[in-house]
Amino acid sequence: MISQSRVTILVKASPQPSKKHNETVCCAGIDDHGNWKRLFPVRFRQLSGEKAFSRWDIVTCKHSRPSSDTRRESCRVHEESIDIAGKVKRDSEKSTIIENKLVESEREAISKGDSLAVIRPTNVELKWRRRDSNELEIARQSYILQVAQLSMLDKELEAYEPCPFEFKMHYQDGSGLHKKICGDWETAAAFYNLSKQMDEGAVLEHLRTTYCEQYVSKGLVFALGNMQKRPQTWQLLGMFPVVPSSQLSLI
Repeated sequence: MISQSRVTILVKASPQPSKKHNETVCCAGIDDHGNWKRLFPVRFRQLSGEKAFSRWDIVTCKHSRPSSDTRRESCRVHEESIDIAGKVKRDSEKSTIIENKLVESEREAISKGDSLAVIRPTNVELKWRRRDSNELEIARQSYILQVAQLSMLDKELEAYEPCPFEFKMHYQDGSGLHKKICGDWETAAAFYNLSKQMDEGAVLEHLRTTYCEQYVSKGLVFALGNMQKRPQTWQLLGMFPVVPSSQLSLI
């Protein structure tokens, strides 16, 4: 059965090599009925310009139930049907979307049977680790292999260069302390873009200041999701600021 949804995009995770779909990105958001939708597989870098969506874009798409993913939010998206229908711009609209889905922790989300969640973390610290040359080369070769396997009908892609740093967020939520690797595509993209203008140390400090000071002062939100094959393992998929409704009247 094919369904159609309008989804406000909140999550666009880093590209991952896929044997079946070449290079895919896990995207997720909230539909017009307030329900989570996980859109997969999306070969994001192969989408044409007018279909290449960002966080807070409102996307329409057709989708079916996946054959191997039993998570209720998961949708097998029909890529050719993806269209951008609008964008959420006002802080009040963003706040309403987020606060209607907020939970205190991934533990609360699990208790509700959810596999996606948004939380407001506290005591946030950004840590980083330089990935060794062997680790980077293995990741690089995975992407090169995917590009080599693209069919003649696929849009040609340059191999995706893995980020030289692994970023990890230390934070607290309603269930305690956590340490999670950041899987948000925007973090790696920001590192590369800033590296063209600043030295490495300045880039890392800029990212720390952005997430741990600027975003926290505005109202930091984490988007979390579990893994299909290891549902007990939750990942950090997105980090972005949304002003709490209690502060909107003061702006």
